[in-house]
Amino acid sequence: MHTFHFLRATDPSQAIGAAARSSTAQQGASVRFVAGGTTLLDLMKLDVEQPSQVVDINKLPFNRIERLTDGGLSVGALVRNADLANDATVRNDYPVLSLALKSGASAQLRNMATTGGNLLQRTRCMYFRDTAMPCNKRQPGSGCPAIGGANRTLAILGTSEHCIASNPSDMNVALTALGATVVVSGPQGERRVPIDDFFLLPGTTPDRETVLQPGELITHVVLPPPRAGSRGTYLKLRDRASYEFALASAAVVVAIENGVVRDARIALGGVGTKPWHATAAETALRGQPATEASFAAAAEAALRDARPQSENGFKVELARRCLIHALKTASA
Repeated sequence: MHTFHFLRATDPSQAIGAAARSSTAQQGASVRFVAGGTTLLDLMKLDVEQPSQVVDINKLPFNRIERLTDGGLSVGALVRNADLANDATVRNDYPVLSLALKSGASAQLRNMATTGGNLLQRTRCMYFRDTAMPCNKRQPGSGCPAIGGANRTLAILGTSEHCIASNPSDMNVALTALGATVVVSGPQGERRVPIDDFFLLPGTTPDRETVLQPGELITHVVLPPPRAGSRGTYLKLRDRASYEFALASAAVVVAIENGVVRDARIALGGVGTKPWHATAAETALRGQPATEASFAAAAEAALRDARPQSENGFKVELARRCLIHALKTASA
């Protein structure tokens, strides 16, 4: 682990100002905010992350879950995953999110991990985490040995010739299905980013994973009011029953009237370079009867653009079955 400057911020402006000043003074120096540290500290120990400054934000007032006047929900960036998963409002109105959170990591990690940190969780690709290996995400222009290499757990959607690393989060898949908005604050003020726009595809710049700018801090996440009559679920398929990342997962929220799908929100995990909003599946499903045949057609649409690699072709069929089963469960 490399040496770094450490600051314990006591208010948001202090945290944002310190990060902005450090980036300017040191010509884009790497500054990281830390809360639970369940991802950042691991990567610092591996020398994957080498920040020049770490800003502790645990004393900032972003640890609340609050009902909004429009019926939506505001979730502070410092709300712990365990608290969010077990919140009564989340369990009742946003069960897909509660289920996704409970399927991730271990109980101990969920007690520490935060909403903001989970949004910024980085890939588990072995090449990214091993500094002895080239990796375009870690060192742009060095190559992507995962293409043609060990890629069993990596992405089949949203990949490029520069990167096929998969996004590991469960929470972010559920947030995508719910149509969440990420609220960030920075030197230029506050802005609200729809979650579909928050994560970036690798393209030619896999080192850029989100739209966050230097000095910007996630303050909270806004969930829209629950859709009337909707039901949701999260299904995660993995190599073992606990403490394992998804090979394929599906977050679905559906509203069914008289046996017909009135509305659907669908996201996939474990198969995309970012939490994958399956808009083609939603389009294929809306207005169709809530039958297994319709669910199968939606799954086919969701995986139509899949580009499997040398070891992960099985994910196409696995994700297809995962989505069909999730839709059957939510509509039952």
